[in-house]
Amino acid sequence: KGNETFLDAGCGDGYISIKAIEEYLPEGEVYAIDIYEESIDDLNNYKNENNLENLSTIVADLTKGLPDVKDGSIDVILMLNVFHGFNEDNQSDVINELSRLIKDDGKIAIMDFKPIDMPIGPPMEIRISPNELEEIFNNYNLKKVYLNEEIGAEFGEDKSHYLIMFEKE
Repeated sequence: KGNETFLDAGCGDGYISIKAIEEYLPEGEVYAIDIYEESIDDLNNYKNENNLENLSTIVADLTKGLPDVKDGSIDVILMLNVFHGFNEDNQSDVINELSRLIKDDGKIAIMDFKPIDMPIGPPMEIRISPNELEEIFNNYNLKKVYLNEEIGAEFGEDKSHYLIMFEKE
């Protein structure tokens, strides 16, 4: 619709946040969250240079929560190449926070590297398959509503990434 609230969790350089505003959410609100202050500083410079009033930037650690963002206020949360960075000890903190933030009819979308041998991406031992991710999220009353395993760069017969979406049960 163009007026949704979107959260880019682990926004890095802000590419996705900027693209979301420019192409999909001209009247929406975008939260760009990253633990690295330098990333947010660069994005703030872009925000100020382009007078983007619908972009909120936050330096934060998702494992510790986002107290400045209201419960049930986000339509779509996207984590792009981020979830593999959480270990078993802090995954529950992250998932609980995502669940707190998302509206009842909202979506949590996670795009990450497949656990296949390829020269890009994180080490194999921290990659998570979509089936494993579904099992983890099901424990938090979040059900899979979409899965695409054919996205990203080509490596032999396979693609590098998958996109999986969850919503509250």
